[in-house]
Amino acid sequence: MIKKMAFAFCMLAVLAACKDESKEKKNSETATEVEKYSIEDSDLENAVIYEANIRQYSPEGTFNAFTQDIPQLKELGVKVIWVMPVYPISVKNRKATGDKMAAEIEDEKEREKYLGSYYAVSDYTKVNPDLGTIEDFQKMVDVAHENGMFVIMDWVANHTGWDHAWITEHPEYYTQNEAGEIVDPLNPETGESWGWTDTADLNYDNKELWAAMTKDMKYWVENHDIDGFRADVAGEVPTEFWNQAVKTIKEVKPVFMLAESEKKDLFHEAFDMGYNWEGHHVMNEMAQGKQGVKAWDAYMTKIDSLYQKDDFLMNFVTNHDENSWNGTVKERMGDAAEAMLALSYTLPGMPLIYSGQEYDLDHRLLFFEKDSIPKTKGKVWPVLVKLGKLKNGNEALAGGKNAAGYKRVETSTNDKVLAFIRNNGDKKVIYVANLSKEPVKFKMEIDGKFQDYMSSEALELKKNQEMNFKPWEYKILINN
Repeated sequence: MIKKMAFAFCMLAVLAACKDESKEKKNSETATEVEKYSIEDSDLENAVIYEANIRQYSPEGTFNAFTQDIPQLKELGVKVIWVMPVYPISVKNRKATGDKMAAEIEDEKEREKYLGSYYAVSDYTKVNPDLGTIEDFQKMVDVAHENGMFVIMDWVANHTGWDHAWITEHPEYYTQNEAGEIVDPLNPETGESWGWTDTADLNYDNKELWAAMTKDMKYWVENHDIDGFRADVAGEVPTEFWNQAVKTIKEVKPVFMLAESEKKDLFHEAFDMGYNWEGHHVMNEMAQGKQGVKAWDAYMTKIDSLYQKDDFLMNFVTNHDENSWNGTVKERMGDAAEAMLALSYTLPGMPLIYSGQEYDLDHRLLFFEKDSIPKTKGKVWPVLVKLGKLKNGNEALAGGKNAAGYKRVETSTNDKVLAFIRNNGDKKVIYVANLSKEPVKFKMEIDGKFQDYMSSEALELKKNQEMNFKPWEYKILINN
């Protein structure tokens, strides 16, 4: 009997091992078996998103150099990695600096410095060899998945580079002038060029373009198991295109869609999250003393009435456009930087970290040339670790389609002090900050025992007790 039982246990062990081996084999098969990893709405509620500028992330500027640091991003609470465009970049009409084209530079060595804009795509289904191979790209996606993260690709649907095969094979895909010449993107209100002369404008009146573009998007989901897209200038492409494209892609697996836009109808079907551009601009102006907290209150009231209940926005203090063209966080926000960073994490929505921000990036990254971010952990890294842990783990900071509540707390100095409560059931997070360059004394109607999250100190508040905050001082209070 004992021998029979031992044999039975052995057989069960063998079967279990075979099952595990079968599971491992399935998980190691080609990325076309996409059911192995997919994103759900619940994954987004307490997520942090990271914008990866592969070219500038490291001295090498490669997928592999970034991939080795992916496990570190877990320390920052990152759940979604948005990879800036990784496609081959057109050589024709490649930009150098200002309005100058690379081809205008006579010195060959000087001309080679200009690598072009990530957004002048010459082939949607290949990777830029400067960054590595397609196998390197796949390894990056796989390592992200192994670390519990999702990868979304930057998709440039509004225009292509001038070397794209469609220019010669399908000129009918492009906007043309009266002479039949393909043109760069134009401002629809003025008819004037946006200045993106290194790109050719796509014409979405042509429905064959819809099919071709959708096919190229679907390729990455089917063959490389990516988890969604960030759509460049999404509002310049017809919403109806996005609706049908996303519906088709979701036949493969669920995807997460981020629109570089605040256009409301984009979020009815196609997109999950948009850019909080307007809120970001208000944050910049408060930091610069151009507006006070009342401007923020007006903005929050406005978006509450404009968006649907399940729409949400990406909050940020920097991104690739802001850093390269408008200035570093320090340049734009100065001493207010950390208070604004904490605000971006405690608001409804999803906070963004841009490559280098975690390392106290203090210069404007070159856009058309090779550059590199610092890799020394200074002041910002531990702040992001702390904020990321709070965002990931506290239900009161749910910010996706089932966002926790947001309630403004009145203070005796509403024009300078911003205070609000995020709540979800018994969980509460209170953000309170002096968003001015002067010390302030104020009172607010909150009482109870809390933890000052950033300092880990216990704090008891009583209604209408006087509080003294230094310029740009903030606190995040949590109930235990």
